[in-house]
Amino acid sequence: MQSYRAPHWLPGGNLQTIWPALWARRVDGAPPVYRRERWTTPDGDFVDVDRIDAADPAAPLLVLFHGLEGSSRSHYAEAFAAFAAARGWAFAVPHFRGCSGEINLAPRAYHSGDFEEIGWMLERCAAGRPPGAALLAAGVSLGGNALLRWAEEAGTTATRTVRAVAAVSAPVDLAAGGAAIGRGFNRLVYTRMFLSTMKPKALAKLAQHPGLFDRDALLAAGDLHAFDNVFTAPLHGFRDTDDYWGRGSAKPHLQAVRVPTLVVNALNDPFVPADSLPRPSEVGPHVTLWQPAHGGHVGFPLGLPPGHVRGMPERVGGWLAQHLPR
Repeated sequence: MQSYRAPHWLPGGNLQTIWPALWARRVDGAPPVYRRERWTTPDGDFVDVDRIDAADPAAPLLVLFHGLEGSSRSHYAEAFAAFAAARGWAFAVPHFRGCSGEINLAPRAYHSGDFEEIGWMLERCAAGRPPGAALLAAGVSLGGNALLRWAEEAGTTATRTVRAVAAVSAPVDLAAGGAAIGRGFNRLVYTRMFLSTMKPKALAKLAQHPGLFDRDALLAAGDLHAFDNVFTAPLHGFRDTDDYWGRGSAKPHLQAVRVPTLVVNALNDPFVPADSLPRPSEVGPHVTLWQPAHGGHVGFPLGLPPGHVRGMPERVGGWLAQHLPR
């Protein structure tokens, strides 16, 4: 993606974000068919994992962590699934709590810095695999930041679980991203879209656990900062939104990564400001930065109208494949 160029018919970060998610082709042929597993979490909750098995049990497994309010049916997930199938790899999308179509049970949800949950999911994915079978991981947007936080916290132990990781359009500076998505067009379109599903889920959580948070304050929340202040931060052990965004951001800790890591961000991403992205001097030797001028947020469309989104999984997946055993 470092050499990515957007098609001339789709100019600007917003079009390169919205069009791929809604209208671009994801796969050639039928959409992927998943096999769903339900895992019980250490705290007695559950997560749903959608999987595609490989013909060879020892084939590499690609684990994808989705973005905010995403799922295995997000455009990028289906494109990654097609990439993995074409390579003969197994593929898995562990859903963050509440994102698989059924509300989870515990008085918590998920968040951008949820590295402990990422670690548990990766260990569960690795369990039972044949000796030497490789595991690769990619994360998109929120899932990318959480995956990076895991790699940072795991340090030298990360290579016991994965061969390499990649983060696509991750908001590695959560405060900068939160401010950007809360302004102007972004607030009218993206913030409204996210809150339209996040608020009902939060209210369902309140019905499960009366008194968990202030209902009126949640209903009044007009941006992600206010929503996180009422819901996300206190439910996950943070003092407030600023504490959550500060401690959850991957950017300050990229020097600590000890596993091959790719970080992909378009410079015209509508809600990941270019000036918030890491510079080469701010990352360790195990981190590769791809920062193309165009691509939007998890867009990177290619081809003639309606275009397709296969290019990003192919290039990111190809980079991950370079780290498989020869």
